[in-house]
Amino acid sequence: MDLTRFDYQLPEELIAQRPLPDRAASRMLVLHRREGRWEDRAFREFPDFLEDGDCLVLNDSRVFPARLFGHRAGAHALPVGKHNPARREFLTGEVEVFLLRPVSADGRDWEALVRPGRKMRKGERVRFAGGLEAEIVSHGEFGERVVRFSGDADLPAEFERIGHVPLPPYIKRPDETADRERYQTVFARERGSVAAPTAGLHFTAEILERSRARGASVAYVTLHVGLGTFQPLRAEQVEQARLHAEWYCIDEENAARMRAARRLVAVGTTSVRSIESALRGGEMRAVSGETDIFLSPESPPAGVGAMLTNFHLPRTSLLLLVCAFAGTELTLAAYRHAVEQRYRFYSYGDCMLVV
Repeated sequence: MDLTRFDYQLPEELIAQRPLPDRAASRMLVLHRREGRWEDRAFREFPDFLEDGDCLVLNDSRVFPARLFGHRAGAHALPVGKHNPARREFLTGEVEVFLLRPVSADGRDWEALVRPGRKMRKGERVRFAGGLEAEIVSHGEFGERVVRFSGDADLPAEFERIGHVPLPPYIKRPDETADRERYQTVFARERGSVAAPTAGLHFTAEILERSRARGASVAYVTLHVGLGTFQPLRAEQVEQARLHAEWYCIDEENAARMRAARRLVAVGTTSVRSIESALRGGEMRAVSGETDIFLSPESPPAGVGAMLTNFHLPRTSLLLLVCAFAGTELTLAAYRHAVEQRYRFYSYGDCMLVV
């Protein structure tokens, strides 16, 4: 199956650059997969599509400020204010370290993307504001590095202090203070993601309460979003594609809620991947570990009954997952409709409910 089949044309002005002032004010395209039709609705109507016995499954992973800007050891420190996360070129000596996940027991070694990559070889050191320093200790298969932070500083606190919100590259502006709250779901708890589980960004406490009032229970999974979710597929054929592993966890209390449900309503592709990974052994169970599950039209989801998701980039594993659940032709036709109707796309954009 050729990856070019999962393509569509999107005017750049439809890529949302900022969130709406009201989280719940987004539009919602409702896709009825068995009837082969769609309808234009508003996200505030989402609870109306829930029924008694449903279980709403939310990813409670929390985004951390994963983009660090420093300079090569030996280069002159850049003046304050020179760092611009939206810029794609770098000033002399400037280095971006995009943290992905810790890879050592002591939490000092991190897998990261480093730019400019070709200049940053093994043994190079990067200095950040406040004296934090890291050394590149190895290279990975897809250009990622492992960096080791020296000293005994509290790294999570340092990342919060000097890090930038890891907005995706299609948002053509620097991150702002408001993004620390808005690029985060209201139910985020477990720190570890480098990209938001964006379908959850629409929810408010009021929407969750209305969902429960409809008779739906709420279960939480944790999947820390990393390379496996947001990196483009490299293979031209779907069957050859593979994803990086990401850590996920479902505890027994939440597994029991899902086992008792009439229908699982997954919020976001990360919730779908968590559910399907846990079901690999049969019944929904408590589980903790890594998953590299790749859901596509060749291997569709089996345990999910409905899914809320944002609109996704062409030729990505996320779009393939939606096509696997709703059907490729229907999904792409709905995307063309969304373009014609001027929906807002991607992380800060509108959403689609597949029932």
